[in-house]
Amino acid sequence: MCDRRIPYSSIMNRAEADLLKRIDFLLQDPGIALHLNAIADRVEEKFQNSKEPLAWEDVPLEIYGDELPQEIRSSWIFLLRANSNSGAERHPNSHQRVAAWRGVADFQVWIDDRWQTNLLSPDFGRPLQERWASIPVDTWHRAIVGPGNHWIVVSFHTAKTEDLIEERPDPKQSDKFERRIYKHM
Repeated sequence: MCDRRIPYSSIMNRAEADLLKRIDFLLQDPGIALHLNAIADRVEEKFQNSKEPLAWEDVPLEIYGDELPQEIRSSWIFLLRANSNSGAERHPNSHQRVAAWRGVADFQVWIDDRWQTNLLSPDFGRPLQERWASIPVDTWHRAIVGPGNHWIVVSFHTAKTEDLIEERPDPKQSDKFERRIYKHM
């Protein structure tokens, strides 16, 4: 695991920071938080009997009302198992934004030929860059979750749920990022 923080300016400009502030403000709305917590609880409940490293559920965009930025076309709740690595992935057709919802984890992004760390916390009192990661189209990323609690995030994509493409490295060549496509349905 790399011990360097991602230089925030290298992954986010002012327009991106403003967009994340708008979404972050929505996540703090008690009505929206109630819906997200209900979905997170459902995902956790389904996950209890699973051996999979992660679980997810789509979030209906309607819960965010009319304030969600227009470019956001899907939202998800993801749960990653404690003491796990999500594995590298990228999305060739979507810019992804991820906010910690429950727990803290190391959300790593492949920048300058190495994994760079970005510790994400669900504490709304923390600076934006310690709560959010912004992952441009076609950028490799992964989550490293330590022991203790599972990590739950709220994720936003510019691709619709039915169109989102996830690429993973070739499992036979762990040091090479080969194209394998999994389409979420």
